[in-house]
Amino acid sequence: MIQVVKNDEGCHVCVVPFNTHPAECTIMQTDEIKQMLADLIWLNALIATELIQVTENTSAILRKSPPPESCLRDHDALRATALSIAERYRTGTALAQHLGKHQ
Repeated sequence: MIQVVKNDEGCHVCVVPFNTHPAECTIMQTDEIKQMLADLIWLNALIATELIQVTENTSAILRKSPPPESCLRDHDALRATALSIAERYRTGTALAQHLGKHQ
């Protein structure tokens, strides 16, 4: 669980391990929080692009033909958006290269 705690020194984000009391939280520094959020955003973008590919593959299997062109165009736009979001927070990963291999 993540909890925001306010005290005399300001607000802190605490990570409270499962089944522990909130008073036993580990205070995360701002840089740690930013890095964690960047990791989560990148991972969500990766999951989104892979789900798009799974959807296309499943559609092709069920139809016994490629998905409609309109769907492929929409999926390409969605992939580009997810990639843009991912690269905003983490540059230089293999995500763009991997997406180029999707068919």
